[in-house]
Amino acid sequence: MTYSRRTIIKAAVSATALSVVSAWLAGRQTVLADTGGANGPARFHIGIVTGSSNQGAEDPLGALEMIRLYGDARQGGMVRHVTYPDNFTEKYEDTTAIIAAMADDPLVKAVVVNQAVPGTAAGFRRIKEKRRDVICLAGGIMEDPDIIGGVADFAIEADFISRGYLIPHTAKRLGAKTFVHISFPRHMTYEMLSRRREIMEAACQDLGLRFVAIDAFDPLATSVAEARAHIMEAFPGWLQEYGEATAFFCTNDAHTAPLLKQIARYGGYFIEADIPSPMMGYPEAFDVDLSGETDDWAAILQKVEKAVVKAGGGGRMGTWAYSLGFCQTAGIAEFGRLIVEGKSTLSSPRDVVKCFERFSPGACWNGTFYTDLVTGKPMRTLFLVYQDTYIFGKGYMNATDVEIPDRFLSL
Repeated sequence: MTYSRRTIIKAAVSATALSVVSAWLAGRQTVLADTGGANGPARFHIGIVTGSSNQGAEDPLGALEMIRLYGDARQGGMVRHVTYPDNFTEKYEDTTAIIAAMADDPLVKAVVVNQAVPGTAAGFRRIKEKRRDVICLAGGIMEDPDIIGGVADFAIEADFISRGYLIPHTAKRLGAKTFVHISFPRHMTYEMLSRRREIMEAACQDLGLRFVAIDAFDPLATSVAEARAHIMEAFPGWLQEYGEATAFFCTNDAHTAPLLKQIARYGGYFIEADIPSPMMGYPEAFDVDLSGETDDWAAILQKVEKAVVKAGGGGRMGTWAYSLGFCQTAGIAEFGRLIVEGKSTLSSPRDVVKCFERFSPGACWNGTFYTDLVTGKPMRTLFLVYQDTYIFGKGYMNATDVEIPDRFLSL
């Protein structure tokens, strides 16, 4: 399957993003409708499983947004939210059991797991053994696409294939001549990360950029502190060697803040993080206090942008305007609600994008089904999405309108 034949679904963008955001903020009031709360107990429940705020605030914030909209199941509303263990890599069975236990609630009709850490597929399998009627939905998958795709009714992941081309493409548009990919061997054993790296290298060749791969310290092999210190210490030498017209990309969250700090100080470009969000790395790098903003993404973006521009990063550093983690949790849960209510189906990816758009007013999304490299066919249970890139001090880059050459899908 080639890119020209793929299914692409795009969300419409308002002519004036500010007016959309203002309308969204004005309408942020609890909507219980006939789903419970004001009009009696909910007719059904949506189960949401995320990491705790210790793992990152953005995924559970999406669950809290759904509770705000449709009420807490413990109080007669629709949404039942639980978290899996922080050390989920060591608590595989506990994670599986927590997910599977959602089916014990007879009112649960859909279960959403974001991020879908190891144990999610097993948890879904147990749910299906108990109750075939429960819809199992996953976001941010950490298990092999064939494994999770074989048991989940629908899974959604950031489009690492399209972004493998679009990130270097945006870097060149901003003036970059070299593209540096920072990672370590452990990450390159993951199919999605290694495949994206190969696409980035091929894209750079296609676009006329020099591609450089650098091995950095793995936080699990050393420590987060050592990994961050290495970025801080090595960066001046990297910039001296490759020049200020160099864009940097890292696959690890721990590397992001020190990389941003050094790019602002010494030069270079940073298009977007591995998991894009204005909260990813930027608040730490530029001492931005977001305690008063919570999930007001327009205010968060404005505050971070002001700090980035003040630090000299305007026109050189970017993000997604809305958190991927937040949009995935809330957007997938909303999609599940529509399916349960008979207003959508699992074969309606356009509705997936509309659900994501609901929680990110003013931003444009694009999406496609994942193509399996072995079969060459689209996997209809795994949908890849990406949001337009926002460059601080410059605005949206219209990356969702870029036509990606066919050959990159099969790399």
